[in-house]
Amino acid sequence: MVLVLTDAELLVAWRDGKQTAGETLFERYFDAVSRFFVNKVPEDPDDLIQETFVACLRGRDRVRQDGSFRSYLFAIACNVLRSHFRRQRPTMPLPDLETASSFELAPGPSTVMHALEEERLLLESLRRIPVELQVVLELHYWENMTTADMAGVLDVPLGTVRGRLRRARMRLTDVLAQMPAEGSTRQRVTNGLDDWGTRLRRTVTARDH
Repeated sequence: MVLVLTDAELLVAWRDGKQTAGETLFERYFDAVSRFFVNKVPEDPDDLIQETFVACLRGRDRVRQDGSFRSYLFAIACNVLRSHFRRQRPTMPLPDLETASSFELAPGPSTVMHALEEERLLLESLRRIPVELQVVLELHYWENMTTADMAGVLDVPLGTVRGRLRRARMRLTDVLAQMPAEGSTRQRVTNGLDDWGTRLRRTVTARDH
């Protein structure tokens, strides 16, 4: 029987100098961090993935004993994404992720390949809502995070997360209604948004293998 250690146990071992524990954590979350970036930047996100794990390595001692390693890792990913958008616009004001979309900040089609027509429509629509709303939807559907999990990632109150999730769904529905697509395709995605959103997790993950 193979003993599977929890994130907290691996983190303790990593802090105690066991490099293999850190490697196990990175392997456990590599796909998830890849998914976080892949539909927000049109170029290959490998550099951003590496930047996230390097920052995690440097800050591993800052994770609270009662905290979630996953939340900490995604909080770093959010900061890396913000820094990336700032680097892309060095002569312009800092982007407001509450209003600006990833499509506006990093124009270009989604890098996800082999998606169904409905999935491509949803991926492109996600890129056209404000980044902060895109983040909560993708964390909810792709990482199965609760509102409490997301509050830890985003460092905001639970009520704020719930409000963003409601606004994100409404905004995404509005964007879907305006996207160029056959009416039947758009309707299938809109009517089954939860199912399509969850299904995209497999499609986006498959892109990285």
